[in-house]
Amino acid sequence: MNTAAAAKPERLKLTEIFFSLQGESTRVGLPTVFIRLTGCPLRCVWCDTSYAFSGGEWWELDAIMRETSRYGTRYVCVTGGEPLAQKSCFALLTALCDAGYSVSLETSGALDISSVDARVSTIMDLKAPGSGEQEKNHWDNLARVDAQDEIKFVLADANDYAWARQILAEHKLAERCNVLFSPVQGQLTPAQLAEWVLRDRLPVRMQVQLHKVIWGNVPGR
Repeated sequence: MNTAAAAKPERLKLTEIFFSLQGESTRVGLPTVFIRLTGCPLRCVWCDTSYAFSGGEWWELDAIMRETSRYGTRYVCVTGGEPLAQKSCFALLTALCDAGYSVSLETSGALDISSVDARVSTIMDLKAPGSGEQEKNHWDNLARVDAQDEIKFVLADANDYAWARQILAEHKLAERCNVLFSPVQGQLTPAQLAEWVLRDRLPVRMQVQLHKVIWGNVPGR
């Protein structure tokens, strides 16, 4: 066995680490450190983080932990791109949990979440037809979510809404975890989505992206 290779430190390619308010999920408004990993196998037509598809810099896990500790908050969100596309993401999530952080993971739902540390709150974004990536949904993941996790639907139009409503009912998602409905900015107004949710008495949390309300479409916020 090559002991030098065995001792090689974990590394991840990062687009950015920044401190901001959580703009989505049930953690909305909480001061949070965001660790944005580089790379994504999906190409959603409405994606607002395409700058994370490529580039980035390699960071050793210890360096990520030191930078995270610098901000003095207990909330950390690992996001992307698609963070689970990097195998070392699992080690990062566990290290953050071991350090005492309250950790959330923003993932597309296209990749298997079964190896995610059980202490992590997984925020899984199921892809509606309007995203162009509906066929990438890894449906077995729905059996792996529990009460601390959240399922998000980003919706572009009435067709997306009808699809999400059907999935919500068929899989009884609201009985197992928090469910989030969000409008695609510039395509579906928050007011229209709110009217549909109220009309149909859906047991979901309607949300808009708080960080965009405050700062607009600014990377790193």
